[in-house]
Amino acid sequence: MSGWDEGAVFYSDQAQFPQGDPAAADITRHSALRKFKEFLRGFTGPTGDFPYRESLVHNRDHVTVAIEDLDAFDAELADRIRKAPADYLPLFETAGSEVLASLRSKVAGETGEMEEPVTGDVQIFLSSKENCVSMRSIGADYMSKLVKIAGIAIAASRVKAKATHVTLLCKNCRSVRTVPCRPGLGGAIVPRSCDHVPQPGEEPCPLDPWIAVPDKSKYVDLQTLKLQENPEDVPTGELPRNVLLSVDRHLVQTIVPGTRLTVVGIYSVFQASGTNNQKGAVGVKQPYIRIVGLEQSRDDNTNGPSHFTLDEEMEFKEFAQRPDAYSKICSMIGPSIYGHGDVKKAIACLLFGGSKKRLPDGARLRGDIHALLLGDPSTAKSQFLKFVEKTAPIAVYTSGKGSSAAGLTASVTRDSNSREFYLEGGAMVLADGGVVCIDEFDKMRPEDRVAIHEAMEQQTISIAKAGITTVLNSRTSVLAAANPISGRYDDLKTAQDNIDLQTTILSRFDLIFIVKDVRMYEQDKRIANHIIKVHASGAATQANKNADVNEGENWLKRYVEYCRNTCRPRLSEKAAEMLQNKYVEIRQKMRQQSHETGRAAAIPITVRQLEAIIRLSESLAKMRLTSVATPEHIEEAFRLFNVSTVDAARSGINEHLNLSPEIANEIKQAEAQIKRRMGIGSHISERRLLDELNRMGMNESIVRRALVIMHQRDEVEYKRERHVIVRKA
Repeated sequence: MSGWDEGAVFYSDQAQFPQGDPAAADITRHSALRKFKEFLRGFTGPTGDFPYRESLVHNRDHVTVAIEDLDAFDAELADRIRKAPADYLPLFETAGSEVLASLRSKVAGETGEMEEPVTGDVQIFLSSKENCVSMRSIGADYMSKLVKIAGIAIAASRVKAKATHVTLLCKNCRSVRTVPCRPGLGGAIVPRSCDHVPQPGEEPCPLDPWIAVPDKSKYVDLQTLKLQENPEDVPTGELPRNVLLSVDRHLVQTIVPGTRLTVVGIYSVFQASGTNNQKGAVGVKQPYIRIVGLEQSRDDNTNGPSHFTLDEEMEFKEFAQRPDAYSKICSMIGPSIYGHGDVKKAIACLLFGGSKKRLPDGARLRGDIHALLLGDPSTAKSQFLKFVEKTAPIAVYTSGKGSSAAGLTASVTRDSNSREFYLEGGAMVLADGGVVCIDEFDKMRPEDRVAIHEAMEQQTISIAKAGITTVLNSRTSVLAAANPISGRYDDLKTAQDNIDLQTTILSRFDLIFIVKDVRMYEQDKRIANHIIKVHASGAATQANKNADVNEGENWLKRYVEYCRNTCRPRLSEKAAEMLQNKYVEIRQKMRQQSHETGRAAAIPITVRQLEAIIRLSESLAKMRLTSVATPEHIEEAFRLFNVSTVDAARSGINEHLNLSPEIANEIKQAEAQIKRRMGIGSHISERRLLDELNRMGMNESIVRRALVIMHQRDEVEYKRERHVIVRKA
């Protein structure tokens, strides 16, 4: 028994941690701390360096640890972090600050002596390559464990100060005590009584004597976010779920609404204050996720090339080399829709998109293509929109009448618990990096339509409401469908009278298609035959074709994603020169037309349209996975531009062109008769006026032309959905 009285200190490493869990007794608090220190100090990367040690020296306040590395170092430790992160992460952070203190060299103090440097806390971020868990499948089994989920941040609160240690003061004896706070959204547990022993004649401390001293407490920054499921993961007909996240310290204010995130966090609960919960429902808590690691999906590399298998890449590259790749892609777009070849080609261009560019002065040029389908009812416009919603990697579908300016851009809402304002992103923000399909575009209120001007050209959304001033990203393509002003496209009217949209919004669309329901015997027969076949064979072949069609859609979706991620074409010199000459030529023709007609074209041809042609040629090059847009791509881009926007600008009757002297004379007579029939300020039904002049032997189409010309001169105006004509001064 010698040695017991030598004055040495003996200790037994038996601290039970965490309490009450017999399985955890084999790893004690002390040994876990030691292992964490060993890991940070001695883990070697694949190249033989020390990644975490170097990271700590460079970033003194945070370090990102991959769980896979911890697994390789000590599987049991990684398992503990996964199962009881709330217990082991604080240890990991303590180990981090101790390792940092040992790595730092001594510094000269005020007196000139060498002192130990002061090190602050180190925040540990965890990253993991595991698959994400669905937001719908997270339940009570995951409580207090590590989870990894993906989604879109739709709202972010203001930054609050969260106490880590609360200093308490006894009202009676003035003794001070510091109580730790639970991390995340938890509060501090305040003791009921003071442990001060009263002296003789001194009044004992009452029950609940403590008052908090805010100035002496310690705080960290805390922010709450709302994470919503990715639109593509929401089952059809269901509302998207969202979950509350809390971020602290260095992760605060790194996220703006609309960002796609993958988060690693601890699934925890808190008692929601301010809710009208019954007295009996004390055990019902609200779940949230306390984030310990966070990855943003970057705009260019949403998932990175590693997202595709080698076989897929080979298949895509082989497909791109085929001479008929372009026509094959176009045939995959809306396979159940007959005809509309050019519209399909335009939609293919819209899905692939051009190349984004950043100029040296920081300006951004958009690469997204916007298209507008304008035309008669029953010409499959909405079908195209629905197809794009299914095929685009990221897409949001909305209807014009049911969407407001705030719903499309962003809204500022008030939190019911804390009564503070926070920002919530709308459809254009959620579809960042994808396509927004807007149906019934003409039925939108004008003030709502103005809201998307900035999103379409500058690709940002600026907000200045309720004390929140910020800029959100909305790098989206817009595919819109609209009807002309009178429901059908009227060839007797000019393009301006048919298209009831402002020039400002029309110039933002790269391609404007006028889709007419032309009555032609042969074509009608073919369309009817196609539709009857689709309906007749649809039910019969549904069982065996379903998988096939699904595979085709999926393949196209993957191919679009691959091309957008890997290919960023630029114009060749030859193509650039050719483009310049063509643009000048179109402007010349437009100028000539406006001289002859005496009025500007309904759809202006501006520099925006030149950029549109550049984007179209880049997207055509992207479909073939080539890095340079050649003159052939420019030719095809021009052809698309001509059959869409230029045709739309020329459409309708050119009232002063091709008028023979006899017809011009008849129109003048009709005008004189209309003025004789109607005094200034009087109104008459259009039908009655046409019937009266018809009885006088005048041709109805001549009278209509005369009315159109008078309307353009602002001599008459239409009221009550164009049924009543009013003569103006």
